[in-house]
Amino acid sequence: MATTAAPRLPGRDILVFAILAVIIVGVYAAQGSVYSTRVFVEAGCYAILALGLNIQWGYAGLFNVGIMGFIAAGAATSMIATFPSNPAFWASDGPVLIVGFIIRLALGVLLIVFANLSHHVGAGPRLKPLLIAIAIAAAWIMVTTHVEPMAREIEGKATWIGGFGLPVFAGWLLAAVVAGLIAWFVGKVCLGLRADYLAIATLGFAQIIKTFLKNADWLTKGTLTVSPLPWPVPRPEAGEFLLSRALYLSLVAVLIVLIYLALERAYRAPWGRMMRAIRDNEEAAEAMGKDVNRRRLEIFVFGCMLMGLGGAMLIHFASVFDPAGFIDLNHTFLVWVMVILGGSGNNRGAIFGALLVYIIWTMSAPVASWLFDQIRTYGDAWFGWQAPADLDSRALQMRVFVIGLTITLVLRLAPRGVLPEEIPHKQ
Repeated sequence: MATTAAPRLPGRDILVFAILAVIIVGVYAAQGSVYSTRVFVEAGCYAILALGLNIQWGYAGLFNVGIMGFIAAGAATSMIATFPSNPAFWASDGPVLIVGFIIRLALGVLLIVFANLSHHVGAGPRLKPLLIAIAIAAAWIMVTTHVEPMAREIEGKATWIGGFGLPVFAGWLLAAVVAGLIAWFVGKVCLGLRADYLAIATLGFAQIIKTFLKNADWLTKGTLTVSPLPWPVPRPEAGEFLLSRALYLSLVAVLIVLIYLALERAYRAPWGRMMRAIRDNEEAAEAMGKDVNRRRLEIFVFGCMLMGLGGAMLIHFASVFDPAGFIDLNHTFLVWVMVILGGSGNNRGAIFGALLVYIIWTMSAPVASWLFDQIRTYGDAWFGWQAPADLDSRALQMRVFVIGLTITLVLRLAPRGVLPEEIPHKQ
């Protein structure tokens, strides 16, 4: 008995995106073209992040709350790859020390991998965890004993390593690769855990990555920030912000379309059906001979690669890399809201949710400020009411309330999201 996706009339999708189009026109009318284009470039980057989370949660049921870490890793990688080189670094002993660091890091990873594969050479269930713990400790000691003198040498003679001056597209590609490699390591350690433990583990890894980037002055300048970052399109010249931002928006839109088409093809292929089978009934999938952990690792890596790419695109548009600017509220919670509101398991829903939620997130503060101004004016004129002195600053906090209210209403009226996943039916 074959199972196929129940066809859904396109009317709901057309209506939802038509309403979104009206909202977009309203934003342009209220805020002007330059600011609005900036908002939608950032919203498009968030759409790529939402697509990455959607395939993890919607396709495979993986509860990843370490999104911020993969965004930060991708952003840092692209920054280092594309920023102009630092001649002082290359004139010092820094390059030799960096090579030594990479060799030690690679040896440490090999130790952990060999320990993880020790069951193939007879290590029992009690010995294998001990060997893994010993390998991790040895790798940690081997790497950390080299980092301190290396950092002291680089910071003392060159401040930081600088970049490699590569094209921006190369930086974005490397961002996705590095985020994927980190995800592979995290997945090998964590994907065998229960869902709640997986969430805790990914959250911990995200904090480790952020803390490292904030304190690795030799690598990222720490909290001093790095700017200006290059753009993949011509930068604004002589105040021509609109044209440059429009070109950047066009590039982001093209990438969203390409990623969406690739994910839709994968969703309907045997690979996508297998992932949903694992998500819906893990025991049955294992009974059919599927390697559940391997397939989960694949989709975890793919999703994190999109997160690394989205993070790189965000910081290049902002033109500033600041490790302290990566916040769980903005770069984890908000992405989850986008996927849940749009409809997990539906890539169109993820894109819709990203655009709508980011519009609400950015526009709630100015709208609340305007409302508070009206309340202050008419409250004083009609009732003699004196508004609190900090009323304007309170408007900035309204975005959290409005996001919470929005997701509450959506989950009350559409528990599976505005554009839910199509339910398979048997033929």
